Amino acid sequence: MTNITPIIAALVLLISALFSVYLIPLIRSKTNDAQLREIEAWVRIAVAAAEQLYNSEQGQEKKNYVLNFLTDHGYEVDFVEINNMIEAEVLKLHAELYGAER
Repeated sequence: MTNITPIIAALVLLISALFSVYLIPLIRSKTNDAQLREIEAWVRIAVAAAEQLYNSEQGQEKKNYVLNFLTDHGYEVDFVEINNMIEAEVLKLHAELYGAER
């Protein structure tokens, strides 16, 4: 069996770089720095909670949980922007949890 860890790590880095270069400036243009840090923190918390509450086959349920979590905390959710933040956070979390094991 081929070890695909380097490929996954490269993809995580690529997606993180694209996220940093394109998406963060777009979000920043619509929010101030304090709001952005706060949203990122809530997304990080919600993603970690969703990972604990649902199994790996329940991707849509996890995403719905995060979106509802943000809405419950008073954020108007722009699905496209928040979806990208969620995906980036999930990639980071998976790299932290599983990157060293594979």
